[in-house]
Amino acid sequence: MKELNHEAVLSILPDRDPWAHKGKFGKILLLCGSRGYTGAAALSAMGALRSGAGLVFLGVPECIYTIEAVKLTEAIVFPLPDDGGCLSAEAVPEILERLPKLDAVLLGPGWGQSEGTLAAAKAVLERFDGPVVVDADGINVLSRHKDILRGRTAPTILTPHDGEFARLGGVIAEDRIASARALAADLGCTLLLKGHETVITDGERVYLNHTGNPGMAVGGSGDVLAGIIVSLLGQGITPLEAAACGAWLHGAAGDLCAREIGQYGMLPGDMVQALPRLLK
Repeated sequence: MKELNHEAVLSILPDRDPWAHKGKFGKILLLCGSRGYTGAAALSAMGALRSGAGLVFLGVPECIYTIEAVKLTEAIVFPLPDDGGCLSAEAVPEILERLPKLDAVLLGPGWGQSEGTLAAAKAVLERFDGPVVVDADGINVLSRHKDILRGRTAPTILTPHDGEFARLGGVIAEDRIASARALAADLGCTLLLKGHETVITDGERVYLNHTGNPGMAVGGSGDVLAGIIVSLLGQGITPLEAAACGAWLHGAAGDLCAREIGQYGMLPGDMVQALPRLLK
């Protein structure tokens, strides 16, 4: 079992080539958001941008496109066909057209559960040959279709809390490390089991993260984490290390906020703003 510290995380991050352009620092696609859940998409995008991604494309249901375009200046926001406030299955062709140019994809934050979101998740996982992070409602829509996860040959990272972990078939036991390893091995994924001590495992190797505090238990915190992880994947970090470094950075950003403004009033947006201070 491995544990990370600041020095170790910085040693894993790739060097920034002074001759590189924005396309060399990761081209990532986020499929997030639904009517009533616009914050999740914005927080995921900002988490990705603040952790070094070169190009962040955010695909959202058309009904919330204007909101996200106003919220976000640096991300490239585009509308996709929607149905009842969530993505429609009609969005799949445009999503598939974009996949060959991407380095990593995030599915799920604020997504809602619908036939359209399931169709989008299925299309990405079956047709994209790069790494995918599945979070929140992405996990929920796939919890009854685990064969899609098991059949994937490219890397997949799942980021469940205890409830989502149980929906995937995981058994919450006293030994959380053993439980997480068993489910990761069963699904053929890298798994990040959120909690007081976050467990990150690919079924064999294990990282245990100790950063973070109760002030982070607020809506939107997990969306920031998902954005950080997909950003690190897009920059070429291996899945297990991307998930582990993402967990450490997310928790350390929360710890900075807790020290400076206190646990009661800190928000996910504060964690986003703290990230650059940990990456220099």
